[in-house]
Formats: sequence, structure tokens, C-alpha cells
Amino acid sequence: MSFKDHFSNHSRIYSEFRPDYPDAFIEWVCSLPEKKNLAWDCGTGSGQAAVQLKKHFNRVIATDPSEEQIKHAKQLEGIEYRVLPAEKTNLDTASVDLICVAQALHWFDFDLFFAEARRVLKPRGILCAWSYGLLETEEPVQTIIESFYRETVGPYWPAERRHVDERYATIPFPFYKIEAPYFQIERTWDMDSYLGYVSTWSAVQRMRKATGIDPLIELRNQLRPFYPGPLLIRWPIFALTGRAGNA
Repeated sequence: MSFKDHFSNHSRIYSEFRPDYPDAFIEWVCSLPEKKNLAWDCGTGSGQAAVQLKKHFNRVIATDPSEEQIKHAKQLEGIEYRVLPAEKTNLDTASVDLICVAQALHWFDFDLFFAEARRVLKPRGILCAWSYGLLETEEPVQTIIESFYRETVGPYWPAERRHVDERYATIPFPFYKIEAPYFQIERTWDMDSYLGYVSTWSAVQRMRKATGIDPLIELRNQLRPFYPGPLLIRWPIFALTGRAGNA
């Protein structure tokens, strides 16, 4: 099965600059399933969520359709990486206690993936798919990055990005929903780390390829007068969380 690959060409920087997730959020997710034998981290990318899940589960199977992403994944005993699409896997039927999808659900074929999730989940197993949108920080840096996001690279975002902007609200979700508490990611970053993260955006990569222009050069020039030193960066997390079968 083919897939829309927006990240393989920059797997190294993705691994380096994409943030992991708050321990409190992962602990909440992992508290939901009745057993903690097997978690499936679907669309694992470079394995940020898989490493955190392993603290709570006996085994983690982490899958991604990109072999290049898997090559850069964090290796840890108890995590098995497989190059597989989300929509069709070789996981056993009714074998998984928890499925996590971190910052990836919007790229999937929803109908096919949810059918596969229902197949591999144990009765009353849990699916949690989460994402985070545009980062938040101090003014005027915030206004500059919003303009960059919506105007400079806005035309180069893949169509699926709208699901992130909509906080997954319009994705059909065929599970018994569980409301998530509020969580956010926080980092204190200098400007190089900030721009390193922005460089992982698929829209930045697509603009570079389409135009030959690196938009980060101008962004750095715009930020330099207003970036006094390390800044607190925040990403509110939103999640689709549900239980297989009846409540």
C-alpha cells in the first residue's frame, strides 16, 4: 500500500527536533486499558511515543510505513519496530491493549485504519490519537510565526493538515469516546532549536522543493531582533480517545 510520505527526506532532523510528550499525559493514556501487555504505536516516526509507552507496557510494537523514519527511531529493549502502513498490519487479531497514534492520524485512510484498529484491539481495548497544532509563545514572536505558518508556507501544507487546524473535531471516530483532560507540551528553546523544529514542517520541505527557496532564512531575519534568548514554547495537546466495544 502506498502512502503520502512527507517526512522520510528529513528523518534525522525530525528525530532531533520533534518534542516528546508530557509524562503526565502518557501516564493518563496508559491508565485507560485494563491490561498493559502490548501497546501499538502506530505511525511511530522516530519513536518518541514508543519510548515513553515502554515505561508502562511489557511490549511495544511501533510501526511506520517509512523505512527511513524507522532507521532513525530510538532503540530500546522491549520495543519492536516494523515497517508497515497503519491500514494493514501483521499484528494478531485481538492482541493489543492500547493503540496510540501520535501526530499522525490525519495522514491515514480513516475507514481502513479504524477497521484495522478494531481488528487488533482486545475487547474494551483503547485507541488514543493525539496531535498538537501551531506552537504558542511570547509576542511579537507569536505573530511572526503565525504569519509564516499561514501565509509564507501556508500554500504548501498538505490538505490533510486541516484536520490538525480543526483539532481532529471533524474526523469520524467509531469508538466509545473518552474525554481527555487538558495537557500541553512545554519547552524552553533558543532560536536555533526553535527554527530546527520549524524546519521539520512538511510545508517548509515542500516549499523548498517547489521553489528552491529556503523560507527559514527570512524567518530567522524576522525573529532575530525579537528573540531575546531562550523562550517558553507551548503546544496544547488534543486527543481522540475511545474504547472498543461498549462502554
